[in-house]
Amino acid sequence: MKKKIARIMALTLSAAMGLSLAACGSAQKNNAPSDTTSVSESKSEGAASEGASGEPVSIRISWWGGDSRHAATEKAVDAFMAKYPNIKVETEYGAWTGWEEKQSLGILSGECADVIQIGSNWVTDYSKGGESYLDLNQYSDIIDLTQFPEDKLKANEVNGKLMAIPISLTGRLYYWNKTTFDEVGCAIPTDEASLLAAGAAFKAYNNDYYPLALGEYDRAIFLVYYLESKYGKDWITDGKLNYTEAEIKEGLDFMNKLESEHVIPSIATINGDMADSLDKNAKWIDGKYAGLMEWDSGVSKVKAALDGSVNKPGQEFVVGEFLKFGDYQGGSTKVSMDFAVKASTQHPKEAAMLVNFLLNDPEGVEICSTERGVPCSAAALKVLNEKNIGDKMTKEANAKVLDYCKFTQDPQFDNSELKANPDGLYYKVFGKLSAQEITSDEGAKTLFDGINEVLEN
Repeated sequence: MKKKIARIMALTLSAAMGLSLAACGSAQKNNAPSDTTSVSESKSEGAASEGASGEPVSIRISWWGGDSRHAATEKAVDAFMAKYPNIKVETEYGAWTGWEEKQSLGILSGECADVIQIGSNWVTDYSKGGESYLDLNQYSDIIDLTQFPEDKLKANEVNGKLMAIPISLTGRLYYWNKTTFDEVGCAIPTDEASLLAAGAAFKAYNNDYYPLALGEYDRAIFLVYYLESKYGKDWITDGKLNYTEAEIKEGLDFMNKLESEHVIPSIATINGDMADSLDKNAKWIDGKYAGLMEWDSGVSKVKAALDGSVNKPGQEFVVGEFLKFGDYQGGSTKVSMDFAVKASTQHPKEAAMLVNFLLNDPEGVEICSTERGVPCSAAALKVLNEKNIGDKMTKEANAKVLDYCKFTQDPQFDNSELKANPDGLYYKVFGKLSAQEITSDEGAKTLFDGINEVLEN
């Protein structure tokens, strides 16, 4: 981490500080008030009376996502400006690829937007000990913090300062193309035996067809899911890796088995498909890859890709059950993303008002809906449920994740030293393992040592 910060700061000093950004995801705190919507409305009205009476101000907000998230957030920002005419909000957004690198430069230099959508690991990775982001505890008169799970707020503190507000909780689960499974003539997998049987059936049907596709980062998540199912312990607890090299090797051996048994395509095969992501891969869209392990908040984009197939219209998409690999319920949940405010903002009150509007205010919540997943805010969840709005499959997937997954994904799992594409440790290890350039012993040692180094730093 120290090396990464040093490298980013060096880039920051050598670059022009004006970043050119193209305009470019349900638990309630136990003592939260029962009439959550009215509380949030009173907070918003109180903020409005102060903010709207001031001089005209301008703030910026940045986020990453897909087209539907962009459109919804733009609409919500327009509604915010209509409610508070003295506040002008400029928007900056784009796709995920390369986004963290750009934003980290801006955060560390203080040149980022006033309100920033951040990944959960950014709370510690780029906070500089609590100096990069505004302490939002100081603005609890504007942001109704009682609507958020207390443990999730606590997890976002650095040196006693609240660095960010959690937007949604998320986890990974399995999505299947039932049409393809029916054509192949095998059941959708539910455990290890049926998953391996599906590999054999798909290979016999057509060598280009696979029951499941996993990229490098997907494989890191799947590895942890598999080991959690076998051993019943979190991957990381209190900054310590809970698994031995031998246990990690067992997981990598299973990954090799999935490739050799035709359950998953090799990394080289996936890279040869020339797609930015699996949901955009023609083999998923046309039914050749019949399963994905994706975030619950990503269900709509994955299904939309399948629905958009020109070559094979009318395919049936289903949210699957969790695969059983052992005596425990594998799978982890995490805060999918947060909103933070940069510490150097010239308009902290107005920035806090925008955060509260997007996360707690009924108008903002209704517009944003489930574009960032099922909300953490109890007030937001109440609005969505009472008005029966939000993507139904996203709600279904999120409910399955929260009901089944018993483990918590530590934010450092997504540390850029591990996750970055293509130079992160996950990409190096799983790419080389798939290409048979390293053994599972070598891969286990590399992962064990590399993850521990990141955690120690």
